[in-house]
Amino acid sequence: MTTANRMAGAAYRMPPLEVLWDAASPLPIAEVRGHARHAPSDWEAPPWIDSGIPGEPFHFSDHMRRLCGDIAARYEPLQHIDVSRMIFAFAQSRNLRSHGLQARVTPLRFHNGDLTRVHHGVNFQVQRFIHDSRDILYVMTFCLPRFLNRNFDDKFVTIFHEMFHLSAAFDGDLRRHHGRYSVHTASQKRYDEEMAAMAREYLQSGVDPKLHDFLRLNFAQLRQRHGSVIGYTTPRPKLIPLRSSLY
Repeated sequence: MTTANRMAGAAYRMPPLEVLWDAASPLPIAEVRGHARHAPSDWEAPPWIDSGIPGEPFHFSDHMRRLCGDIAARYEPLQHIDVSRMIFAFAQSRNLRSHGLQARVTPLRFHNGDLTRVHHGVNFQVQRFIHDSRDILYVMTFCLPRFLNRNFDDKFVTIFHEMFHLSAAFDGDLRRHHGRYSVHTASQKRYDEEMAAMAREYLQSGVDPKLHDFLRLNFAQLRQRHGSVIGYTTPRPKLIPLRSSLY
């Protein structure tokens, strides 16, 4: 049986081409699960660092959206970014290791912003995410609590690292570099040094500390102050063969 025939036979089980979230069917929210290995001193959040109202759940996704929105508005090289067409989510880290995946950007379009692509004679569409009637172009996902347990500078480098991945055209594709290493360039170290320089420039631009002070706290401190850390969780978008290409 050919691939096309197998797909045709399974067409009734295919996921929807569009996933919609709105007031009636909101984005799913989950609580970040913590790990037990924290010294008592790690639980105490310095009172002069503002992270919101104590006792209320700390909404990581909302805080990250506000921060990235300010970065895009204030920092000229990233002013093409429209955070209203992004989802800021989290994925649960599975272990206590500080090293490993910190964050990722998932583009919801193919090269040059195309919605479909032909692969082995089959036309595929990337699943569309629609939130409050807006067509989402990117999902930025942070690995928690691992990301929150990095130091302040590392967190900011990670944020700029992921934001810089977004295409300059902001068309749902990733930024492409010349040469073999089209996404990260040939030197990861040099790439991160450039992101660190961008982060410093942004922080020196007179930004309101309330937008980023939460990054000075680790996960245990945020949970001790707020009771819980929550955020949006989204599925990975699927590549779906279009019905017209199966026959």
